[in-house]
Amino acid sequence: MPDPEFEVPVGLFQDIEDLKAQLAALNAQVKALTESTDGEVGEASTDDEADAGDEPEEGAEAEDDEWQFPPFILLLDPPQYDDELRALIEWVEGVLVPGYLGEPSADARWCHLWFEHPVAIARLHALWLAWQELTDPATCGYTGPSAWHRDHLDPCLRELRASTGPFAGCTKGEHQVGHRMPGTVPSAWNHIEED
Repeated sequence: MPDPEFEVPVGLFQDIEDLKAQLAALNAQVKALTESTDGEVGEASTDDEADAGDEPEEGAEAEDDEWQFPPFILLLDPPQYDDELRALIEWVEGVLVPGYLGEPSADARWCHLWFEHPVAIARLHALWLAWQELTDPATCGYTGPSAWHRDHLDPCLRELRASTGPFAGCTKGEHQVGHRMPGTVPSAWNHIEED
């Protein structure tokens, strides 16, 4: 008796590949965490005991002080903010603008001075971070770019280019930033400790 024939929706394969990629990333995280803490909490591993007399490596202490993951750009202070913004500008102008943005219009706005709009910087930085992760086959498999387009690029461009988005007051001949600037910065974004 032959096997029954049935059609599998095309989107199902993409969903399965997305789940495989997410599972692989989670397995890698679990492996990294379990390898770094071989014993239970509070116990020293045998590797730690063997290395107890060794001198620490020069960069080991500095690595502990660095961010594990890229931080949100609006929380950075100079010069880290400047370096991150410079790299973001290179990506936006080198990849995003030529590859994904058509001619600006009333329905699809864009400001050539986008880097003067904090909302645009925040959204584009998040989009760029997602692009870095989802275009790396080691972390996302083959469906990462598709997930990036669906889950990150399309919603980001919809928000940025909308008639009510951060470029609402910008036209081809005019650039306005003040119309979208908040009057106060949320206290969670301040790095100053309250007394």
